[in-house]
Formats: sequence, structure tokens, C-alpha cells
Amino acid sequence: MPLCVYTSISFFFFLLSCGNNHENNKKENVDPRQFKQALEKVNKYEVRKESDEINRYIERHNWPMEKTGTGLRYFIVKKGNGIQPKTGDLVTVNYTISLLDGTLCYSSDKDGAKEFKSEGDNVESGLHEAVLLMHIGDKTKFILPSYMANGLQGDNNRIPPLSAIVVDLELLAVN
Repeated sequence: MPLCVYTSISFFFFLLSCGNNHENNKKENVDPRQFKQALEKVNKYEVRKESDEINRYIERHNWPMEKTGTGLRYFIVKKGNGIQPKTGDLVTVNYTISLLDGTLCYSSDKDGAKEFKSEGDNVESGLHEAVLLMHIGDKTKFILPSYMANGLQGDNNRIPPLSAIVVDLELLAVN
């Protein structure tokens, strides 16, 4: 986990402990609502910070990306002319997945095309949304914020915790 997350969480617990009555050495229960509000505040801060990082990345590359309501960024590199998948369709894609620092994590060149059921299989939630924006033949670039990718844990392999990912997708087939 990045140092800033540990720092934010540590600061949060420090603030909670400051409210304890140490004179009487009594233990006080933390109000669950206060705890939830503090966690939401830390989460909003981290999401905003990551969004700013993604925006700077897009600006550096001068990409004409659009942003969905969920925070997914995308642009169509090459327009196809095939059908658009619907929820529940089985899709086949070529892909590359990399980190914002350019580290290549996964690629269909090495691992083969990926097949999954849109909004049905266990893949990153951002990929489900992404393929529903495409048509067969489209080559599209997506940036998935960490909460739409591999979240707090990463993938326990090549994608670290709390990492936004850049995904190049080509939609090959819809069944």
C-alpha cells in the first residue's frame, strides 16, 4: 500500500484516539458513524488524488479521452463497424494492461485473447463497462481508476494495490 494511504489511515486513528478521556483511564467506544464518515473522507481524498494523477497522465499523452460517470476514461483509437455487445454477451478481446508508469503487466500477445461474459464474469468492473462502449473491430484505450481495476489489494501478482491501469482493448467477437 502506498505510504500516503498508511499516513492517512494512521492520522485518522490518531485523531480518533485524541478524543479519549485519558484522565480517568476509561475506554470509550468509537461512534460507528464518526468512523464511517472519517473513512469516507479519506477515501474521497484518495479518489480525488488518483483522478488528478490520471488527468496529468492524459495531458502528458495529449489523449482526447472522455470520462464516464463512474470515472472510466476512454477514447476510440480505431473505429470498427461491427455490433455492440450487450450485458450478458460473451466477448473476446485482445488487450494490453499497463500501469501509469508504463510497466507492462499483461498482454494477449503473450497470454492469448481473453474471453469473458460482460457484466457476468470475474474481471475488473471497469472492463465490463469498457466493452459495452465498444463495437466489434474497435481499438480503444481505457484508463481504469484503481477502484474499477484491482482496488486495495491489487491482483497479488503484477498489479500493485491502489493502481490505476491503462488498458488497450480490441473487441474481436461478441457471442
